[in-house]
Amino acid sequence: MSDNGRKYPAVAANFPTAVLVLDTAGRVLTCTRSASKLLGFGTAEALAGQDAEQLFADPSLWARLVAGAVGGARRHAHARLVRPEGDYLSAHVDVIALMEGSSARFLLRLSASDPAHPAPITQAGDVRRELPPPPADPRAVERLALINSAASEIGSSLDMVRNAEQLTGVLVPAFADLAAVDLTEPVLLGEEPGDLVTGAPMRRVAVRAADGGWPSENHAPEDIIRLGSVESAHLRGGTAVFLPDLSELRTVLAGEEDRIRLILPPAATSLMLVPLQARGMVLGALVLWRTAGHRPFDQADASLAEEVGSRASLSIDNARRYTRERRTAEALQRSLLPRPVMDVTGAETSGLYVPAVTAAGIGGSWFDVIQLPSTRLAFAVGTVAGHGLSATAAMGRVRSAVQTLADLDLSPDELLAHLDDLVRRFVEDEAHREPDANAPSALMGATCLYATYDPVSRMCVIAGAGHPPPVLAAKAQGGSDTVSYRPGPVLGTGGQPFETVELTLEPGDVLAFYSGALVHETAQGQRRLQSIRAGAREAADTGLPVADVGHGILGELLNQSPDEDLAFLVVRVREVPRDATAVWKLTADPTVVALTRALVTERLTAWGLEELIFTTELIVSELVTNSIRYAGGPVGLRLIKDRVLICEVSDTSQTQPHLRRAQLTDEGGRGLFLVAQLTHRWGSRYTSYGKTIWTEQLLDEC
Repeated sequence: MSDNGRKYPAVAANFPTAVLVLDTAGRVLTCTRSASKLLGFGTAEALAGQDAEQLFADPSLWARLVAGAVGGARRHAHARLVRPEGDYLSAHVDVIALMEGSSARFLLRLSASDPAHPAPITQAGDVRRELPPPPADPRAVERLALINSAASEIGSSLDMVRNAEQLTGVLVPAFADLAAVDLTEPVLLGEEPGDLVTGAPMRRVAVRAADGGWPSENHAPEDIIRLGSVESAHLRGGTAVFLPDLSELRTVLAGEEDRIRLILPPAATSLMLVPLQARGMVLGALVLWRTAGHRPFDQADASLAEEVGSRASLSIDNARRYTRERRTAEALQRSLLPRPVMDVTGAETSGLYVPAVTAAGIGGSWFDVIQLPSTRLAFAVGTVAGHGLSATAAMGRVRSAVQTLADLDLSPDELLAHLDDLVRRFVEDEAHREPDANAPSALMGATCLYATYDPVSRMCVIAGAGHPPPVLAAKAQGGSDTVSYRPGPVLGTGGQPFETVELTLEPGDVLAFYSGALVHETAQGQRRLQSIRAGAREAADTGLPVADVGHGILGELLNQSPDEDLAFLVVRVREVPRDATAVWKLTADPTVVALTRALVTERLTAWGLEELIFTTELIVSELVTNSIRYAGGPVGLRLIKDRVLICEVSDTSQTQPHLRRAQLTDEGGRGLFLVAQLTHRWGSRYTSYGKTIWTEQLLDEC
């Protein structure tokens, strides 16, 4: 038996004859076996969910039977019923209305017109002998039509405002002449409603008028409304209240402009206030008015409005929960991304992230700008599979891993190889930890593009794992195009090397990295990629701030709302001026240490950094001496004047230095400790020919 049948086992068991149990919309919840066979469906499961109106050859007969049955009466008639094969069944039909408020609203009892021959007949019976159907009750027909309309039209969206608009659309003009929906501020933010206190702010989110024009004398959409004590008490009461005649209320409220603006449209003659509640908490209010020429609201109308409002409340609460999860995921996603705009020596960057507008919501697209030692920069962009908090968490893990590996100052291909290994380990750990080991990990199939840029040499090195290449717009050339490179496999697959491509850039060249909905090889994806190319070309030609260019690209991309999240990063590269660097190549001779001190003194004097001469001489002396003693020659020395003073000493040794605390009896081992005390930061990195030790000193201490 179907799920609905399992919910009503006693009902189905108590009727050995052909009986169907229907909900308020007239859909079959469950039925007896004889009913399914009589109607030609074979099983109860096949009949469950069918609309009873579609079983009648004359749908208006079904409407009249239901209208007559509302209120507890029993209505019967002869009817022709349509079977799945297209033939007809002549049957006696009884409709009984059950208790209001229950999911099971009607019983439909069937019996063949000729009990000795229950098989279907293909021709209509003698309709002249059929009993006349009961007269239709207009109020009952109106009620059933309104409930059916609410069931089909409310709740199709996960947007609270859209649900409120659907509610007013159902009620106007079918039930009222004016309708407004007000929601509390916490609900609109996706938070729990909390207790409704007098004066708490509510926002008008939807209005509708039968004549198409909302009264200017009353609150319009987006207005903030604060309810008085009387209105707040009615909403907390949980039941609909109505005033059939507003004449006395207009007299009482004369001069109270705020309350008149709230509840008294000029043409209104009758008022109803319906609380919108879910789980006992007030979400907002539905306010209805009727004008002259229409009957005033009564108790039957209040009961009907409560039923429709209850359905809308559940839809609004579902949308509120979705909004809360979406806001949480979006806040987490944005907190994990870098600041949108960066302006450093090596480049000017602007990154933007846009979540999808569909129910999929937040995805795993991301970007990052990482400052490396010696004024160098790293740019990263990527995506992980899935949506929601799980995708956001997976994105955070990948981005954190990239930042950690970038701190080791690895080349792009080495970094991606280590990242690929980490992702495989992450996926294996999830498979052992998650109860559903067959569920795919959001990390499986993640993509990443990683690029480094040195503003001294103007060299950019790019490698990718399953990610499309960036767009390059060279300032000295026209047009813009994607960088030609061969991306490696997606992360987590392992076994394949990652190849790099090297570019020599000029100051003012623009790179545009992208991910998410922008990477798809579809017509829409190509149009979006063309927008990025045009934006990159504009940035290279005009020199506009990349933040303005990025917002211009975003405007083009949002002409059509994205069905997936997207992220992009626009970078205009710069170079370090030649007069801000000094480079020397030294031999492995201890006597050159004195020469280096003289060279450093001369250069710092030329830069106006005399106050850093003493500390820089100590740093250079210690590092050059160590290179000559432990690595031999040649030894490279480079000074860079940036926002900090950078000192680099390079040699051919692959041994990384490490800081230790020397004992009182040790003759050496204090050099790096001294360097660490004199500098703001220090570190080392491997190079293709050995290693480089670098230090930074703050200029504002001068």
